[in-house]
Amino acid sequence: MKVTTDASLFGAWVAERVRSRESIGRHRLADGDAGAGSQFSKTKTVLDIGTGTGLLSLMIAQKNELAIDALEIDQDSFEQATENIAASSWSGSIKIFHADARKFIFPSQYDIIISNPPFYEKELKGDDIKKNIAHHDEGLLLPELLSIIRENLEPGGTFYLLLPYKRNEEIKKLLTESELAIRQMVFVRQSTKHDFFRIMLEGKLYTQKNAEILIDEISIMDISPAGTQNQYNPAFVSLLKNYYLHL
Repeated sequence: MKVTTDASLFGAWVAERVRSRESIGRHRLADGDAGAGSQFSKTKTVLDIGTGTGLLSLMIAQKNELAIDALEIDQDSFEQATENIAASSWSGSIKIFHADARKFIFPSQYDIIISNPPFYEKELKGDDIKKNIAHHDEGLLLPELLSIIRENLEPGGTFYLLLPYKRNEEIKKLLTESELAIRQMVFVRQSTKHDFFRIMLEGKLYTQKNAEILIDEISIMDISPAGTQNQYNPAFVSLLKNYYLHL
């Protein structure tokens, strides 16, 4: 499977968000906050739904001490992910399962759930069956994914999704129907001259005290006003510098 730039950006963003939240918890523990200590003292558990080549799990494990369960339904992708994880320095932190998330018996609820789910539900499909499953919701529909998240996310837990920007309004409605809430949305552009094309979303279980949604944006590339010079956006570089060799 091809590793896309937006998926890499998503993995780096999630890894940093998780690291930042863990750091806040450790500071609270050091300051004597017993409530925070009980929340952050145990190793966090992560569920990666539709891991593909294992990219997201590996990127998150690189920056965080976590116990990750990664699910993949496609046999070839599962084998590739298994090989990638086994060859990494984080093989002891990641368990990979060849499984359908709709039928999988989860061992417990998770502190963190991540997914780069199918993008193109109800749109024109090609002849490649594997691509149809990966990109056209032939396997897991978005409402089904949200139901799995709601049922398997720990109270106080966090989930992360990468979605097409054109589903911006739809996802808000689906999340409300699934009793899930948005904490933060980051709109992603290919460049400063392009429209948004992806959403990186952080969410939680719905409560009566949901805070205001944080909205941010990021461009992968900066383009000079004359259009003659392209370079990676500084925010993109900051997130990806530990993963890309030539940033």
